[in-house]
Order: sequence, then C-alpha cells, then structure tokens
Amino acid sequence: MKSNHTQNYLNHKKITPLQHYILMPLAMILFILAVINIIASKGTLPSILFLLTALSIIILGILTRMYALKLQDRMIWSEVNSRHLQLTGKPIDAKLHLGQAIALRFAEDDEFLPLCERAVKEGMTPDSIKRQISRWRADLWRV
Repeated sequence: MKSNHTQNYLNHKKITPLQHYILMPLAMILFILAVINIIASKGTLPSILFLLTALSIIILGILTRMYALKLQDRMIWSEVNSRHLQLTGKPIDAKLHLGQAIALRFAEDDEFLPLCERAVKEGMTPDSIKRQISRWRADLWRV
C-alpha cells in the first residue's frame, strides 16, 4: 500500500481509540460498579445479572481484539511468504517464526531478504528486526 505517511519504529504500533480508550475503560468501570453493587445489595439477582453483563462486555471486547489480531497474523504470514516466493522463487524458511515474519513485513524489498536470512540464522527477535529496518514499508491497514 503506497502512502504519504512515513512509518518507522517509533510510530508503527497501532492503537484503536474506540477499543483501547473508550470500550475497555468503560467496561472496566462498569465491572467495578457491578462488584460494588453486588457487595452493597448482598448478592441480589439483579446485581448478579449486572455483574455478569459487565463481565460479558469485557470478554467480548477482549475476544474481538484477539480474533482480529489472529486473522491479521495469518494474513501477514501469507503475505510475507508470498513476497519471499516472488523475490527468490522459494518459500520462506520454515525456521522463521510468526513474530519474525510480522516484523519483516515492514522491511522494503532491498532489506527484506537479508533480514530474512539474518532472522533465521541469528534467531533475531521481532523487536531487533524492526530496529534494523532503515526504510519502512508503511502498513496502514493493520487492525
């Protein structure tokens, strides 16, 4: 994806404001209020239902984020493998793990193959791979 947005190690992390700053804090506040309510009301049925509802909202918030990230990880793995195949004619090394592949996603083509080899040979961490990238491919479609 071509864009005028410059991405680098310092600004590549993705925050979803509605999820991170509104839904989850509100769900936590709701849960705290439900616990207070259940204690104050000595466990009446409505207070138990309030607590279960608050807990359900927290679980739904966590699950939606987990499912989106899992799907995104699978797509990135396919993308990185396909890119390696296009550049070399061979699939990516099976020793490369998912975290490394996700980090390699940000490397431009001229850095991608050498970093792939180093990642496997040296067992580089995803963070160290990202720190080695000098020219980033912006990934603005991430969840």
